[in-house]
Parts: sequence; C-alpha cells; structure tokens
Amino acid sequence: MTLDDYRDERLRKLNLIKERGIDPYPAKSFRDTKIAEILTNFDQKQGETVCIAGRIVAIRSFGKIAFLKLRDDSGELQIFMQKTDDKPEHEFGLKDLKLLDSGDFVEARGRVDKTTTGEISVFANSVRLLTKSLRPLPGYDGFTNKEERYRRRYIDMNVNPEVRERLIRRSKFWQATRDFMNAHGFIEINTPILEKTTGGADATPFSTHMDALDEDYYLRISQELPLKRLLGGGFEKVYDIGPRFRNEGVDDEHLPEHIAFESYAAYENYEDGMRLYEEMIKYVAQKTWGTLKFQVSGFEIDLDCEWPRVKYADLLMEKFGIDVFHPDRDKIHAILQKNGVQVNGKTNDSRLIDNLWKLIRKTSAGPYWLIEEPLSLSPLAKVSEENPLVTQRFHPIIAGTEMGNGYSELNDPLDQLARFEQQQAMRDAGDNEAQMLDLDFVEMLEYGMPPACGWGNSERNFWLLEGVSGREAVPFPIIRSKR
Repeated sequence: MTLDDYRDERLRKLNLIKERGIDPYPAKSFRDTKIAEILTNFDQKQGETVCIAGRIVAIRSFGKIAFLKLRDDSGELQIFMQKTDDKPEHEFGLKDLKLLDSGDFVEARGRVDKTTTGEISVFANSVRLLTKSLRPLPGYDGFTNKEERYRRRYIDMNVNPEVRERLIRRSKFWQATRDFMNAHGFIEINTPILEKTTGGADATPFSTHMDALDEDYYLRISQELPLKRLLGGGFEKVYDIGPRFRNEGVDDEHLPEHIAFESYAAYENYEDGMRLYEEMIKYVAQKTWGTLKFQVSGFEIDLDCEWPRVKYADLLMEKFGIDVFHPDRDKIHAILQKNGVQVNGKTNDSRLIDNLWKLIRKTSAGPYWLIEEPLSLSPLAKVSEENPLVTQRFHPIIAGTEMGNGYSELNDPLDQLARFEQQQAMRDAGDNEAQMLDLDFVEMLEYGMPPACGWGNSERNFWLLEGVSGREAVPFPIIRSKR
C-alpha cells in the first residue's frame, strides 16, 4: 500500500467514527496518571484505577482479548482489553478496535495489574479516542534519511527516541546555566533582537525592514552591547539567554540561528571570570550529563582539573614560528596554503593570524584557557597592564573548539571609539565581519560604565559535549526547501 492508500483507509475510518456521533478530536483528556508513575511505583499502584493517555504504538488483537501498547513522554505501557459489552458510550471496545490505528492518541481508564506473563498493564474495557491519526508513522528502521529526518522532525522524535532525549538534555543544559548564574547573583534580562546597529562579534548580520518605522534593521549577532548598556544603567550582574543570528555557513559547529548566553559582572576582571566560568562549565556538564569525562571529536576530555593558561603569542610562535606582533605575511600564506586554507592577497593581518590559530585549535584537546589575544583581534577588550599589544581576553579550548569568549571589558570611551573606527575602516574595505561603528554605545561609555568582566558561549558547547552536529542537536534545523 502507498501512503495515499493508508491515508484513504484512515479517512474512511474517520468518517465511520463521526457517523457514530464520536468526536475524533475532543478538547479535553481526563488523564490523571503518567505511565512512568505506574512503572516505577507498581507496588503502590497495583489494584488502583487510573486514567492514562498517549499514542498507540502497537495493536494486537486475538479474538476475545487485545493488547494496545501506549506511549506518553515518560514511557510505554500495555493496555489489556477483554471482550465485554460494559463500556461507556462513545468509547471503543474490543469489537471497535478495527477503527483505531497505530499513531492514534487515546486514553484508557482501568485497573493497574500484571498479566499472566508478568507484564505491568492497565486492564481496561475500552479506550477513548483523543486524536485520529491520518498518516502512519514509519517503523523504527524506516526513517534514517538525514534530510527527511530534519525536514519532518516531529516524525524523527517519534521513531528515533534518542532525538527527543537529546532535546531534554539540551533543556537541562540551559536550565543548569540559569541555576548557576542565579545562584551567583546574576539577573536574567532579555535584550533586543532587532538592532539599528549590530555588534559585539565578528560576523555578517542578517538584515530586515520594519514597515512601521520604514527603517532597515539587523538581527542581533550578539547580546553584548545591550547588556553592557545595562551596566551603564546601574545593574551589576546581568545575563541573557536567547537566539542570535549570523549570516554564515552551516557546518558541524555553526548554525546561522542558535541559542547563546552572555553575562557581565561589574567590578570584576578576566581573572575573576576564568575562575567563575570554569566552575560554571563544570557545573553545567555535571548537571546535564552526570559526568566531567567525555570522548568527543576523537579527543578524550577530562574537565575535572584546574585548567592551565596558555598565551596566544607563545602558542603561535611555538607551533609555526610566527610573531603575531610583526607578522610575516608571505610565511603565513605559505603555512595556510600547505594546510589547505585558501585566502586572498587582500586578507588583512588579523584574519591571516586568526586562520593560523584555527589550525592549532583543531588539534587541541584541552581543557586550557587561551589568554592574551592580540589587540587587533579584540576590539572590545581591555589592554593588558603588562603588555599593551595584547588584551585581557580568555577562551576555554576543549576538544578542538573555543567553548566561550570572555574579557575584561573596555570602558574607556576614547579608546573604544578609536577601535570602532578601526573596525569600521576594515568593514569599509570589504571585511563584512568587522564590527560597526556604534556611536550610541560610545556615548553610554562617556556617561560611565564600571570595570567589568564579560563572557559568552553558545549552544555549541552542548553540541560538542553531546557529540553531535549542530543540526542534530536542535529541534527544527534549517534545511533548504524542496524545489
């Protein structure tokens, strides 16, 4: 039978159900017990009358008895049915089961007990239809095509339970982040997604148009600048968890739309930040996965240690013999070409050095803190007191990726203006990822913002430790439309 044949047969059953005066899509369910409550507390539930509800995943009928396997979001349980005329009106008894199909949602009221084979079941005379399914779900081994899984994620979650379990862990990941930050005195404040001037990161933004004001806007690439405005407004510890948008490619580590977290603490610096966020990453990992040991991307990772600190310039000198403060462009081009990285002759020094660093990062197991990034790569960070060529910036490097970004925040308005102007010049020269000149932010700094430490990480941290790509780890990944 084709899918159309199955659908036509279910439509026929739907019409028969309606002819009996039964509403196949009632608004209310009378469920009072979830399946897991019965499975985990059978000794207390045995003999009790309960009402359960869920999706039918299997129907087996043997004349005078039948078995329905029911699934809710907590587990699966068998309904044991026997032939009887004693059933409520507008419900389905044994002789009516031919009108039901796998995929339908039903509820059943009955006694909790075990069958003669010892299987925990609800003994019910009938079931009540909650939703008639018109399309059959594929079998557990019949829905493996990646594109179709992403396109019909609601099917994927039904036939591949690990997908739904992963999304539950994703929720735990962000809840643990909130719990940790709240326990350390931070306040969550949501910041705008539409921005007249976007900034806070090196990324190409999406643009849109607001009809009400007849003006163009950008979708934010970062929550950074609005959160720092809150520090200027008198808040001392703030964070935001929400979507951000970067108009870039899709790969295992990047999605144009993803959830990100940023936080800012007044009167703290990057040394304070490294201590706090190392503790946070460990806390979130333990709460989400129950361990601090991971095998991901070919690396064996143990977060349960004090993470060493490695200077950016020392690392590039050690690995490639490159002085990041006086870069040899020809030598860098040769190294990148040897490693399969294509760049053009117009690429500025900052981008060339960043491409070198990415080669090192890919082979780094970690965990360690990468510190003292060059000033040219950090337009929003304070300069180091010991070396004016580097900044008080820190990244945790774990399993070949940067699992966050933090620094002592720049709060000198004149210095910030000069760096913005440098970034804007790079942008005008064709670097679409360079940051925009944000005069309103500079004006806020002129009113005064206290010294502060800022930090941000995205859900890439979850993808990494979960051991899957970004599209596998989000509920509804973006995929090209069918043409």
